Amino acid sequence: MEVVSALAFIPSPSANGFYVGPLFFHAYGIAYVFAVAAAILISRWGWRREGGDPDLIYEVAMWAFPAGLVGGRIYFITTTPSQVPDHWWGVFAIWEGGLGIWGGIAAGAAVGLWVARRRLRRDQIARFMDIVAPSLLVAQAIGRIGNYFNQELFGKPTTLPWGLEISPVHRPPGYLQYATFQPTFLYEMIWNLALAGFLIWLGQTRRVRAPGVFALYVAGYSGFRIFEETLRIDYSNYILGLRLNFFVALVLCLLGLAWFVAIQRGWRGFGGRGSGGGGSGDVPAAKPARRQASTRSSAPLQHRPGRSRSR
Repeated sequence: MEVVSALAFIPSPSANGFYVGPLFFHAYGIAYVFAVAAAILISRWGWRREGGDPDLIYEVAMWAFPAGLVGGRIYFITTTPSQVPDHWWGVFAIWEGGLGIWGGIAAGAAVGLWVARRRLRRDQIARFMDIVAPSLLVAQAIGRIGNYFNQELFGKPTTLPWGLEISPVHRPPGYLQYATFQPTFLYEMIWNLALAGFLIWLGQTRRVRAPGVFALYVAGYSGFRIFEETLRIDYSNYILGLRLNFFVALVLCLLGLAWFVAIQRGWRGFGGRGSGGGGSGDVPAAKPARRQASTRSSAPLQHRPGRSRSR
């Protein structure tokens, strides 16, 4: 069988980790460690600029990261149970890949907000979400490096010079005659980093009511996934001839855009209602008694009185 290959291509790694003595360190897991570290550093930097306590980021991450792993794994085994390794410990084998980003972000964000709400007021929560959003994109970009080492989440065959060489054992059925494929995870990495930079800039301009930046994160990432899902050829459940995650991304993109519009228009129940320029630092608290303090965007953020960190 003749193998179709590009004249120039990106080679895949020969191994997905390395040994240190008897211990094997998976590149997938190492990528996630660096991803979490980057998210924490960026969030601490941004929250400190807002006048908040940067140590709050550690407290949130301590709970949100494990919740994200659990949520991501649950999403994966629920939507693609046939891809779970056929061992008794297969459902726990996250080092072999298999974390659904939708479940990971949903669970991590829910638990992270639950922790933050114990320390912050409602208007501060909205600003906190805007600060964290770009760091999540950077973390997702770094995490995709693990997909490169696992030779997974690539797209259709291509002869483009940046095509990714995939070893035969990792090629899907029906594609064994092709050697190079679209590096869709690389496209996502570039998009995530570019979107993160844009959201950081947008948040600093104070022209968007909080948590509008977070809403754009949801819409922007999901919008790119709509495109990405049309290229990927790894296993998936299909609905109407399209991948399941295509529809998930489509729904989340539309919801993110609708959420953003609702926030900027000040619709009740969709985020803080701004005044004047409507910047993220101008979001007043829900109670009138706090209105004067919350409109001082330059004042340091104060934690909710009477609440203990250990509660």
